[in-house]
Amino acid sequence: MLNAFLQYGIDALMAPFSSHPAALDKIKNIQDKIGKKFILIDTPILNMDDSEAARKEAKAVIKTSAEIGSAFCLIHHSCCEQLINKNKQTMPRLPDYTDMIRDAGLIPGLSAHMPEVIQYSDKNNYDVETYIQLFNCMGFLMQIEVESVIKIIHEAKKPVMTIKPMAAGRVSPYVGLTFNWNVLREKDMITVGCINEHEVHEDVEISFAALEKRLPDLEGRGSPGKTSIIR
Repeated sequence: MLNAFLQYGIDALMAPFSSHPAALDKIKNIQDKIGKKFILIDTPILNMDDSEAARKEAKAVIKTSAEIGSAFCLIHHSCCEQLINKNKQTMPRLPDYTDMIRDAGLIPGLSAHMPEVIQYSDKNNYDVETYIQLFNCMGFLMQIEVESVIKIIHEAKKPVMTIKPMAAGRVSPYVGLTFNWNVLREKDMITVGCINEHEVHEDVEISFAALEKRLPDLEGRGSPGKTSIIR
């Protein structure tokens, strides 16, 4: 599957790698085999308690993120959202963690299921280089409507990596990817999950077709009652 992505020059992987060493072993084996390094975008889960012990624990996780070869360290949404102060529109103590990430030699970012993460980070000029944001045509898992989230993405000061484009299988790749590519900015990205190389090739073809404003070259669908119309 990863080899299939590399055929198109797609070499970035996003996941909480520092928490899943088994996945890292597999990625390392593939990198050694093909002689090419993937760009790892780690989304670590940190202890956000306001104590010296918790900060020490968070620092250790970020250190692990650097040691496994990550380039980006984007604080997991379940963690950074604990810092949100809606009354003041701030994220108190966030600089403590972005400083840790910088000190470890990594590029800091935030994962946002809560759209306010992007707004408050930009408003307060926190040291953040990119965001992850849930975005799909169904509004699946999104906390506000699609129209508001796309406005937040377009107004974001930094590039946004969108996730769940197919709403966890609730829409087809053609629908989900075509929608996202047609409304995102040029500097934004889409993150997809695949289970085999066939899905990779289909997702990439759909994506290229959306960007090139053409129909994708896909195999016929598996409809049981195919006619001269359904091929």
